[in-house]
Amino acid sequence: MLEKKYLKTKPVCEVTFIAPLKWQGESVILAGDFNEWSESTHPMKRQKDGSFKVTVKLDTGREYAFRYLVNGTEWHNDDAADRYQPNGFGEENSIISV
Repeated sequence: MLEKKYLKTKPVCEVTFIAPLKWQGESVILAGDFNEWSESTHPMKRQKDGSFKVTVKLDTGREYAFRYLVNGTEWHNDDAADRYQPNGFGEENSIISV
């Protein structure tokens, strides 16, 4: 799930990424072209309901590719992504437009 909050004072959008409970992960990392696909920069915090969440500030007027890395081995897309595009590995990346 994605929640977008556009800032009035800057060309920035605060995007909250929420990984669904169905993935049953012990850890979830948000990786994308906004963090050079780092598997450590944006760890997601477990919520009381068991989901994982992180908020990232992204420049507006752009699209960003991203995926979730669950348990360090499983890549997942976001069902709420604005669209998807092939990633060159036989799969697709989630795309968010801000």
